[in-house]
Amino acid sequence: MGESIYIHKSHNVSVLIYHLVCAVKCRLAVVDEAMEQVLREVCAEIELRYEIRFLEIGTDRDHVHFLIQSVPMYSAKQIVQTVKSLTAREIFARMPQVKTVLWGGEFWGKGHFINTVGQHGNEKTVAESVRKQGSQANYKALHKAQLMFDF
Repeated sequence: MGESIYIHKSHNVSVLIYHLVCAVKCRLAVVDEAMEQVLREVCAEIELRYEIRFLEIGTDRDHVHFLIQSVPMYSAKQIVQTVKSLTAREIFARMPQVKTVLWGGEFWGKGHFINTVGQHGNEKTVAESVRKQGSQANYKALHKAQLMFDF
C-alpha cells in the first residue's frame, strides 16, 4: 500500500488510478479481520505478478474498496476481472469455511463500481485546461507541468 507513482515505460509515462468497489455475493456480511488479512496478502501477491498496485484497501462487512494503480495496457475490465477472480479463488482456498456461507462457488457479486481518480485535478479542472489549449498562459502552465514527467 502506498502513494501513486509515475510509471515509466519505453515510450510513455502514466499515472492511472482507479477506485474499485466490489460487493460480496448477495451483500452477505462475511468480511472480518481474518478475511481482510487474507485479502491484503492476496493483493500483495497480485502486485508481484501483474502491473497492478494496491494503493489502499478498505473493507466493510459486505463490500471492499480498492484504490488501484495500473498501466495503460490493462483495461479497467481486465483489472476488475483479475482482482475479483484471484481474490475470490484465494479466499476460498485459504478460508474454506466461507464456502459454507456463500453457495454456488462465487465470492463476489456480479457487478462492481469503478471510477478513475485524478492525481492532480478533477474533471472540471481538466476540462477547463483542455478548453484553454492554445492560450499563452495555459502553454506556460502546461510546459511547467510537463517538465515533471521527464520524458
